[in-house]
Amino acid sequence: MNLIQELSWRGMIQDIMPGTEEQLLKEKTSGYIGFDPTADSLHIGSLVPILLLVHLQRAGHKPYALVGGATGMIGDPSGKSAERNLLSEEQLSKNVEGIKNQLSKFLNFNHQDQNSAVLVNNYDWFKNISFIEFLRDTGKHITVNYMMAKESVKKRFSGDVGISYTEFAYQLMQGYDFYHLYNTDGLKLQMGGSDQWGNITTGTELIRRKAGGEAFAFTCPLIKKADGTKFGKTEQGNVWLDPEKTSPYQFYQFWLNSTDEDAKNWIKIFTFLSQQEVNELLEKHEQKPEERLLQKKLAEELTRFVHGNESLTSALEVTQKLFSNQNAPIEALSIEDLESMEGVKKMSFPKATFQTEPDVVSFLAEAGIFPSKGEARKMVLGGGVSINRSKITDIQYKLNADQLLHEKYLLVQRGKKNYYLVEIA
Repeated sequence: MNLIQELSWRGMIQDIMPGTEEQLLKEKTSGYIGFDPTADSLHIGSLVPILLLVHLQRAGHKPYALVGGATGMIGDPSGKSAERNLLSEEQLSKNVEGIKNQLSKFLNFNHQDQNSAVLVNNYDWFKNISFIEFLRDTGKHITVNYMMAKESVKKRFSGDVGISYTEFAYQLMQGYDFYHLYNTDGLKLQMGGSDQWGNITTGTELIRRKAGGEAFAFTCPLIKKADGTKFGKTEQGNVWLDPEKTSPYQFYQFWLNSTDEDAKNWIKIFTFLSQQEVNELLEKHEQKPEERLLQKKLAEELTRFVHGNESLTSALEVTQKLFSNQNAPIEALSIEDLESMEGVKKMSFPKATFQTEPDVVSFLAEAGIFPSKGEARKMVLGGGVSINRSKITDIQYKLNADQLLHEKYLLVQRGKKNYYLVEIA
């Protein structure tokens, strides 16, 4: 399998160092990607790096996932307009462990296989290097002129905030990671997002100057939405890979609600469907775009990959109950259906207050579905609120006990995708 050709048709290659494709065709090659432990879970912005490692392993090569326990204490300036807050060792340790556990779900770490994946933490080698030793043995090989020419550094130098020496040194630390793994494990390849190109090539340069060796690299374009908004963000924030932070139902809905233009790109990047399968799917989608076959397939493939078949089944069941038969009476949903719905936020509202028959705006604000009566009023007038599947547009609308499902619940919909099960207790 020609890995570079495979990734190219998927739109997953942006920058590539000369000789990389030939190296991968010549022999089994070890390659790595670094993951920044800024949280105890990765989010969907990390899916492309994960998929690059999976493709590398499927092509017969050996993937390394590096968790930046040391570089995470510094902070990567790439793509940042200001220096971020540094995390404590305790928080970093927790984050590193969480990321390790997640990565083990996607890669084959069976040591009996020749190309089994390897997890490394750069804190393991940086913790024993003194500042003087690092400057003497590594810093002297890379000039300040070379480091300042990198795009991530130039942007910060020209901005109002500037860049601290701490973040400026990040490039050299990441370059040392590549050099260290080249020396100890024979790694010859580093991959990453296109914003990492400057850091990655510093590593190949360090290997050339310090070890007299040759290393290779390629990057993937940063994923953007067609409308220019940030990929991986919703009203609630990041879409996480941790089911406790983003439920499989919410995860499924994110992909299901993608636009046609985004889905056409994402189906190639985020799934393992073959080129023929993708082309056939695109053709069917063009014939009947209203059936959203592309989005459904994308959502199914991604939910299965990240959360497994059982969670996909659950997400499909919830979607079916909430969306598919809108004409069916809401009473058809049993107590078990309501209480077991994943991705539906559970909340309570005082029974005594409810018995006064509150207006819909007061209810929505006091229940916490909206942060204020003003926002609730605006959404109701705009037709963005439904209660028990009935759209409410009258801000004077009163709620009473006759509307309660099974004498204690209200199912509230805010916008297109946000559901709340309110228990009157």
